[in-house]
This record gives sequence, structure tokens and C-alpha cells, in this order.
Amino acid sequence: MTQPAKDGDGWNSVKKYKITKMLNDLSKISGHGTELVTVYIPPRRPMHDILSQLRNEAGTATNIKSDLTRTHVQDALSKTMEQLKLYKETPENGLVIFCGAIPTGKGIGTEKIEIYPIIPPKPVQINLYRCDDHFWIDHIKEMLKDEKVIGIISIDTQETGLGILTGDRWQTIETLTSGVAGKHRQGGQSARRFERLRDNELNEYYHRVADYAQKIFIDQFNVKGIIVGGPGPTKDNFLKEEYLDYRLQNNVISTLDTSYSGDEGVREIIDKVNDQGIMSEFRLMEEKKLVKNFMREVYSGKGLAIYGINDVLDKLKSGIADLIIVTDDINLIRLESVCKKCNNSVEKITDAEHLVETKQSMLSKPCINCSGMDFLITEKDIIDFLEELSALSGTRIEIISSKTEEGNQIQSLGKIGALLRFKPID
Repeated sequence: MTQPAKDGDGWNSVKKYKITKMLNDLSKISGHGTELVTVYIPPRRPMHDILSQLRNEAGTATNIKSDLTRTHVQDALSKTMEQLKLYKETPENGLVIFCGAIPTGKGIGTEKIEIYPIIPPKPVQINLYRCDDHFWIDHIKEMLKDEKVIGIISIDTQETGLGILTGDRWQTIETLTSGVAGKHRQGGQSARRFERLRDNELNEYYHRVADYAQKIFIDQFNVKGIIVGGPGPTKDNFLKEEYLDYRLQNNVISTLDTSYSGDEGVREIIDKVNDQGIMSEFRLMEEKKLVKNFMREVYSGKGLAIYGINDVLDKLKSGIADLIIVTDDINLIRLESVCKKCNNSVEKITDAEHLVETKQSMLSKPCINCSGMDFLITEKDIIDFLEELSALSGTRIEIISSKTEEGNQIQSLGKIGALLRFKPID
């Protein structure tokens, strides 16, 4: 039986990856009838109240006409109640349970009742019971989203980039060109008239930037803070004259000097924010730092950075891997074939696309020890396997987004790398 997760376990990148993957898998499941049970339990709701409600639902389920659906619903409710009895009290953030008949791929009537209990990262805000042909996952998916969004303005007199930073991603939302004349006046104009016209153009440009900032940072994203950067004094003048909506003006976290403005300026601000530790609480910043340190070791040639699944597993099993970095799209599965006659085991790593043919290949070859042909094959998601091995050696695992520049760097190295505690002896 699935054991209850503990409060205070921490909400790290591995947990988030596993929950996100589970929800993605559950979203693809469709029941034959209203046989998939979803329960959301808010904090402090007495467990006996939930159990009482589910007993009533189990009684009501006897009226379901379809024999298969009725059996699946009753079995799912029974398994859910068994799970709830493992908890002395409702966890601090509440509890979410998905339980139902999961297809095995062998046809109708061969489904297996599976249960997925989750203690979410934030308090559950709803009290919900649903028995439907799909799991109700939208509420918990919303809870996994990063709430903090930071607005970025990269401005000079020629162009402005407006971007956002949230969790493990950033993007430039809009780039504006100013149309403001350069500092050198054209022939035939007096210096005073030229400066007056240029000031008017700048004023109009700053108002336009402020209007876009309000639309993007308040109406669209509701940012929690603003970082303003750019070359020269333009950014300071823009802030000093208070063109921004007061809600943004009063929420400027930092101003930064950069070499560029516009889209390149937004990118440069992200890098500077990371280097200066201004927003270390944001996951993207942590990922940039992790990959930067890893790549520095890769290029140093000291032998403390390795990459590729086979090398990483080898060093992890040896207990010398200190940190493992994996992209969230690694999508590998570890297969173990154990000979039932002599217990000899063979391990293979494959991707999901080649899972079936790899299994068939392992089953078709005789045992190298006893030539037996009877095997037990088990499969495990590579992240679960890495986590299992890491627990034995105190190795830290970090799962990073595959959609960032840093993720692309790790992808090019086989989607996995590790920093070692010491250089292995050849």
C-alpha cells in the first residue's frame, strides 16, 4: 500500500518533476464510465468526515447499472478509504487523492485499481469529491505554478525590451523602438529647437513604454516586482520622472547598468540578476548557477564533471557523484532482467519509444550464466532509479527545465551530467 507522504519533506525539483509527470500521465486516462475518483481535502478538515462521506458514496455506487463501472467505483472508493486511514490527521497543506481503474493495455476488464496520494506544495483551497470519466487535475496543476512574476524593462533612447521572469523561464514580451532622433541636430535647425523637439519625442516614447508596461506587467501578468536596466542614464531619467504607473514605480526591485537594451538587454539583465544574487529565490536563477558551475568544470579538464547516462550511473553507483543535473525531458527507463533460474541480472537503459522492443530483445536472449530463458523484467523511470541510488550515497539531484538556454546545454551532453566529489583513479 502507498505510504502517506510526510509534511516538511520539502518541495524540491525532483518532487515537482515527479508530480508534474504523474499529472501529465493521469490527464491522458479516460474511464469507461464515471469510475475515476478525485478527492481534494483542505487543511484541518477532520479525516473522519471524509471517510464518512466516502462511505456514503460507496453506498450510492450500488445503484450504478454497469457491473464493470460499479465494481471499479467501489474498489476505488475502498482503496481511497484504506489510504486515508494511514493518516492520523489531515496534513498541513491538505491532501489530494486520485484513484481509479487504470488501463493495462490488455483490454476492457483487465484494468488495475491504482491510487496516487499527493501532499501539495500549497494549502488546498477546495473541498472536492468527484467520480467522473477523468481525473480532476486542474486545481493541483494551478498549485504547481510559480506565483511570483517579475517584470523586466531594458531601456535606452533607441529601444526598449519588456520581459518577464517566472520560475524556471523568462521571455521578452514586447520590443519597442523609439523613433527619437540622435543627439546631433540636423542642418538648418537651431540647437534649442532641436533639443525641444527631441525632448518631446522622448516624452512621447517614455509614455508609450509606460503604457505597454502597464498592459503587460499589471493587466496581463500582475508582476510582483520590476527590474529596470539599460546603458547610460536613460533608465534613471525614466524612473526619476515617474512615467511608470505608481503600482510599478513603487515596486522597482533594482536598476542595473547593461551594455544593451531591447531584447538583448532583457537577456543581459537576466544574467546580471543571476550573478548578483538579486533573485536567488527564483528557480531559473538557481538553474543558471548550477549549469554555469557544471560547464566551468567541464571546460576546466580537471575530471570532476562527467555527462551521459552510462558514465553518470557508473559514478553514482561508486558513490563519488556529488551532484546530478538532469533535464526534465530525459524520458529514459531502466530495465532489469533477472534470470529465475540463477538470479543473474542484466540492466539496460532505454527510452520510452523503444521500451517494447528492448524488453523483447532481453527476453529472447538466453542467460549468460545458465542459458535459462525464463526472466522477470522490471522497469523504473530513470529519475526514480537515480533518486534510489542517490539516497545511498547522499548525492543531490537537480532537475532543470529543458526549455532554457541552460537546459539546452545539458541536452547537448545527453540530458544528464554530474559533478564528482573527487577525480576517480584510472
